[in-house]
Formats: sequence, C-alpha cells, structure tokens
Amino acid sequence: MPSATKKPGSKQERESTVVAGLVLLLLVLWIGFLVHRSRTFPGSALGHALGIAGAGLMLVPLAYVFVKRIRRLRAPVTRHVSMRTLLAWHIYSGILGPVLVLLHSGHHFESALGVALTGLTIFVVLSGYVGRYLMRNISAGLRQKESQLQQLTARYEELRSTIATTPSQFAVTHTSLWSRLRNAFFVNDAGTDPVLAALVPRALRLTESRADLEYAIQTHVRFKRWFATWLRFHIVISFVLYAVLALHVWATIYFGLRWLP
Repeated sequence: MPSATKKPGSKQERESTVVAGLVLLLLVLWIGFLVHRSRTFPGSALGHALGIAGAGLMLVPLAYVFVKRIRRLRAPVTRHVSMRTLLAWHIYSGILGPVLVLLHSGHHFESALGVALTGLTIFVVLSGYVGRYLMRNISAGLRQKESQLQQLTARYEELRSTIATTPSQFAVTHTSLWSRLRNAFFVNDAGTDPVLAALVPRALRLTESRADLEYAIQTHVRFKRWFATWLRFHIVISFVLYAVLALHVWATIYFGLRWLP
C-alpha cells in the first residue's frame, strides 16, 4: 500500500518537472532572437514543416476544452479516452506546439501579425501553466489545512468535554479577550485543581490554532476563486490566439502562394 500511495505523487512531480522544463525551453527560444535571426528560415521547407506541425499541435488542446464542457461529447469520448489522458494531451501539445512555432519563426519578428502571434502564444502558455499548477498547489494546501482543522476540532471537542465534566470554577472555556487575559494571569489560582490549570491553557491554544487555520482556509478559497477566473480568462485568450493563428495561416497562403493560377 505505501508504494501505491507514492506513485501518484511521483507521477505528478515528474509531470511538473517536464512541463516546467518545456516552459523554460519556450522562454529560452523566445529570448534567442537577441542572438539569432533568420529571414529565410520561416519560408523554407523545414520552416514550413515546423510551422504546420506546431499549428496542428496547438489545435489538440481544443479536444479537452470541448469534451469537458460539452456533455454530448463527454460520454462517447471518455469511453475510449479518459479525461486525464485528454488533459495530458492538452498540456503537452499546448507547450510543444508553441515550441515548434517559435522554431518555425526563425526569430524573425518584423510583421505586426507575427509579433502578435508570438506574444499571444507565449502569454497563453504561461497563463495556462500558472493557472494549472498554482491552482493544484492551492487545492492541495486547502485539503491539507481542512484535514488539520478537522483534527484540531476533534482534539478541542475532546478537551472541552473533559473540562466541562471536571467540577471547578474554571470549567468553562472563555473566548473573550478579557477572559483570555484573566485566564493567562490567574490560571495559577486553580492550584486546588492542577488538572484544570493545565487543560485550560491547552484549550485556549487549540482555539487560537483553529482560528488561524480557518483564516488560512478562507484565504486559500479566495485564491482558488481567483484562479478559476484566471483559467476562464486563459480560455478566452486561447481563442483569440486561434483567431490570430488562422489569420497568419491565411496570410501565409495568400501572400506566399499568390503566384499560383
């Protein structure tokens, strides 16, 4: 069983490492225009092949978007391909495609359309990477804190029942600021009941820990909502990218093949 629980985590770590490496490669290739520019490579046979392959890969992520949001497609498609597999295709093709497109450009960014396409491509990749992996980390942290809160709540309820069943003037756990200060300075007055003298401060510490965890959970939930909005923005920008890509393909065909009868 321990090995079975480790596999998902190690697989996610490998995926995160590979994807981070591909994103870094994309950024390095983009910065390469500082040291390399080729006017002829985009129109060469290899340049066209890289451009076509990159554009094709950039269309693959649409499969996950459509299947996830169109119920009629989800059932027949997921019978053959799982959503997890579609998501993996979405991630890897969504990065490998832009890498090939940047190689196709030959770092020749003179036209406004080419600059817009390159900028949108990099922005879409980065927005998807940030939204995917930061949201996953936030979700994991949220689950961990909720589990800790449940454990603290159970310990607190157990401790409170112990205090409540102990006959003493200190049997009630106070939550007001004045009561906390009074307990902090005068808890030693319960010398006749050393058990309560030890339990009451522990109950107060548990109460403060619960309050801190509840605040942290609220913060994580707020961030999760923000990133959900960020992912929707990522989808909108992706369709803008596809529109610019289609315009680029049309311009390439129109101006590059206009000599054909």
